[in-house]
Amino acid sequence: MNLLEVLILSIIEGLTEFLPVSSTGHMILASAAMNLHENEFVKSFEIVIQLGAILAIVLMYAPRFLKSLTIYWKLGFAFFPTAVVGLLAYKTIKMYLFNPFVVATSLIIGGIILIFIDKKIVESKSVVEDVEDISYKSAFFIGLMQCISMIPGVSRAAATIIGGVFNGLNKKQATEFSFLLAVPTMFAAAGYDLLKTSASFTSEQFGLLGIGLVVAFISAWGAVKVFLKLVENYGFKHFGYYRIGIGVLFLVAAYFGWIHLEA
Repeated sequence: MNLLEVLILSIIEGLTEFLPVSSTGHMILASAAMNLHENEFVKSFEIVIQLGAILAIVLMYAPRFLKSLTIYWKLGFAFFPTAVVGLLAYKTIKMYLFNPFVVATSLIIGGIILIFIDKKIVESKSVVEDVEDISYKSAFFIGLMQCISMIPGVSRAAATIIGGVFNGLNKKQATEFSFLLAVPTMFAAAGYDLLKTSASFTSEQFGLLGIGLVVAFISAWGAVKVFLKLVENYGFKHFGYYRIGIGVLFLVAAYFGWIHLEA
């Protein structure tokens, strides 16, 4: 990877991490478009730089994390299914699902689902006063939904927001819970990946990773602010249209041989 490729992927990560469009999927598609070989470092880079985006959430939502211990317990219940499935399926997912064909297909299917349930999400009424009042059972279910997002292109944000809405949260609370759940989830994913792969990284690659973290942090900070306004004013169906559009675009590009999508 060169510096330009690092900057492009990092900006994409920051802009898409908390949108229901799949940040990992976008980075995989971008790598394919740039003819960037998906070696172990590139795959790890696409996972680890998510820490930069997560740090933006930690700072933005610091008052929420410091408010009480209750939210930690709820996030723990939500994170548990992801931790178990992640440990069991890590190698398989990284080996077989980190490819543009899977991403493009997942984007299209997920986009269709978002469009069909947009009204449900937008009109959802909360059964709790505050997001930390969510039941442990509901938190666990949202965690199960998050497991589906281990398939690149599905979108962790989309899966958890949908899970939150169908468990009694309104769209604002579901989005906030999705943001908060991203913190333990992505710290664990990035940390586990580094533990498994960092020994083979060169000093230059660590430098590129550091640049990626900073750029992802900056772009994520701005993206979250814009995302909340978009959701409030336009709902989620437009993200569904976008997902379908970009998924179809890459399948068409692959059909004509402009890029190579490995199945």
